[in-house]
Order: sequence, then C-alpha cells, then structure tokens
Amino acid sequence: MAQSSGAELALLLLGGFHSMVDEVNAELAKRGHDGVRPVHEFALRAVDAGADTASELGRRLSVTKQAAAQTIAVLEGFGYVDREPDPGDARRKRVRVTPRGRELMTVGGALFDDVRSRWAAQIGPEQLEILETLLAQLVERRSFTAEDLRD
Repeated sequence: MAQSSGAELALLLLGGFHSMVDEVNAELAKRGHDGVRPVHEFALRAVDAGADTASELGRRLSVTKQAAAQTIAVLEGFGYVDREPDPGDARRKRVRVTPRGRELMTVGGALFDDVRSRWAAQIGPEQLEILETLLAQLVERRSFTAEDLRD
C-alpha cells in the first residue's frame, strides 16, 4: 500500500466522521428528529451535565457565549431544551433538557453504537479496536468525550 499524504489522511478521518454522522442523522430524521447536527447532541449532553447557561455551555464546548446562545435557541426550537427561572436570580433563566431531548440522546447514542457494530462486522472487531486505540493515542491532547462536557 502506498503511503498517503497528510491531506489524504485528514480526508479519510473526516470521511469516516461524516459517514458515521450522516447515517445516524438520516435515521434520526426518520424517527422525527430532522435537522439534528452533532453539535446539538454535544450541547444536550453538556446541558444535562450542568451547563445550564449560555456562558457555561460556551465554556464547555469551547465556543463563544453568542454561539452557545444560538445553539440553545435552536435546541429550544426543536423542543430539546427549555428555560426555567433561576430560583436564586429572577433575572436569569436556566436551560434544561426536555424529555424529547433525552430521547434524542438515547436514540442517537444507540444509533452510533449500531454504526460501530456494523463497522466491526465489516473490518473485524479486533481491527476496529486497534483503529480506536491508535486514534485515541494520536488525538490524546485534543480528545473530546462526554466526560469533558462535565467540568
């Protein structure tokens, strides 16, 4: 096998990500969650873990407060979050995940697991584990997991 260039590797990684996400998004649309993007699920998980203001969500997602506020507005429009008065500060609204948002997180997670299982069947579970291990080593400094959304 000929050695790939850095650009080709980047495109393969991006293609793998899009392949997985596109498949999940298509299935989510069939299940009544049309228009969902990966950032929406990341944001929902962060809100669920305690990022209940635009400032806190922005910090956890490494985006501006304005970008976080826009994401919250989109999630609210989809019915995945709502805002409730802050008991300690009447001027402030807290964001919380709705039952519809919890459903999205549950279904989305299961769909990603389904794609992973199909990939394991296609290339073999050992090969997929090796791929995951190697990718984890390569992106160690920039890893982004559900745990990162907590604090």
